[in-house]
Amino acid sequence: MAEERKRPNIVFVITDQQRFDTIAAAGFPYMHTPNLDRLAREGVCFSHMFCTSPSCAPSRASLFTGLYPHTTGVYRNDEAWTHSWVQQLSEAGYRCVNVGKMHTSPFEDAFGFHERHVVENKDRATARLPFYLDQWDKAFWVRGHEKPSRVTYRRRPDYRERLGAFEWELPADLHSDNFVPEFAQMWLERYSGSEPFFLEIGIPGPHPPYDPTPEHIALYKDRDLPLPVVDPDEIAAQPAPLRELRAQHLAVDHDAVVHLENPTEAQLRRQREYYFANVSMIDEQMGKLIAALERRGVLDETVIVFTSDHGDCLNDHGHSQKWTMYEESVRVPAIVWAPGRVRAAGVVDDLVQLFDLGPTILEFAGLDVPPWMEARSLMPLLAPTGSEPAKGRERVFSEHAGDRILSGTKFMTMIRDRRFKLVHFVDSEEGQLFDLAADPHEMTNLWDDPAHAGTRAEMVAAIMTWRIESDLKTQGWTRAITIGAGPSRTPPNAARQAGA
Repeated sequence: MAEERKRPNIVFVITDQQRFDTIAAAGFPYMHTPNLDRLAREGVCFSHMFCTSPSCAPSRASLFTGLYPHTTGVYRNDEAWTHSWVQQLSEAGYRCVNVGKMHTSPFEDAFGFHERHVVENKDRATARLPFYLDQWDKAFWVRGHEKPSRVTYRRRPDYRERLGAFEWELPADLHSDNFVPEFAQMWLERYSGSEPFFLEIGIPGPHPPYDPTPEHIALYKDRDLPLPVVDPDEIAAQPAPLRELRAQHLAVDHDAVVHLENPTEAQLRRQREYYFANVSMIDEQMGKLIAALERRGVLDETVIVFTSDHGDCLNDHGHSQKWTMYEESVRVPAIVWAPGRVRAAGVVDDLVQLFDLGPTILEFAGLDVPPWMEARSLMPLLAPTGSEPAKGRERVFSEHAGDRILSGTKFMTMIRDRRFKLVHFVDSEEGQLFDLAADPHEMTNLWDDPAHAGTRAEMVAAIMTWRIESDLKTQGWTRAITIGAGPSRTPPNAARQAGA
């Protein structure tokens, strides 16, 4: 492996359920995010980054393999992963460390990491999830506190009025969005090795419960915040799988969020205040993380990547959390910062996919990208000033198989270009088609509009073409995994077989 310069350290920060419109420098001035703003100004901030699945594990398994969910086979949470590209970094001499959430299955398998200090969802207090005690659970036990969850919040007399928004009342250092990044800062201070490191920091917020500390809530009390885009007629006209999804949320308090059919404006505003405050907590920790890299003396040798696995509707379109293909659910923030290695372009609006960060990280490390990867490196878009950057994707895709929550469809697929978005349900004559140029809030469904029948037919056909081309692209991977590559390793023969 030829090296023209010293291989950089890579810090990969992944929040959970952070929607795209939560960074001030990305065009959303109601946010208080000074540290993310700095990274966005000094690097590349992708304004149109789309996850390959609007749910935790499918999105993350796709991100860490460079493959779409229909290739990884991880369509739902708690389905087993096969490998991750972290193994390539490990074999190339990187010290690979995970602090916080990855949502792998099994939770603590190596998947290429030398160290894993796992913290999972904020709220796992339900029999519907596998029992597991993570590092955060142990911290509560040692400190003698009961971990907040839907079990504890249900004791509140106002539980059903809060839309999942609760003020954090325990010591601030026990909050997951402080505990995880501060653990990572401790690792940066104490690790004595000199080899380059890959440090994945999985921050559990702003996933619900929306539970910021009081001083961060205060930041949003007097701000002019956007309220949800809601229209009763649009909600009633949504395809049956989405109506069933909404009914699920109205019936079950997933993640301590009691979803209400007709919340008041005050309730909606409070939910957003707390969610945005959670993001500001994370932003504050990003500043501390940068300071920790400076203290270690490696900031100038480090690539920082910041993103999230999927978004959160926050009552837009009448929906709670994710599992839909609305922009708020499927579009996420993304920043790549590395002065000297990445141009200071600010906001870049090319269409890109979340899993494209995988081959990008491999290229930063000077490694070859396996030919069977469906993800595409973003390096041409990150090229320093003086070179002509390439363009992004013509279309992006996202998909989700039905699960315990998205139970109204067996399979949902999104295809989106610069103007149109189509959502296809495999078991329904209904679907969604939006002209995003004329209707950026996705309020007018053109699926049955005769004037757009040609667009609908062309985009549905494009899904079939994409799936066929995907099978051809990943043949080397599927052959390798069929002959028995280890479950926690990149298939050793995949690259060779892809070129056979």
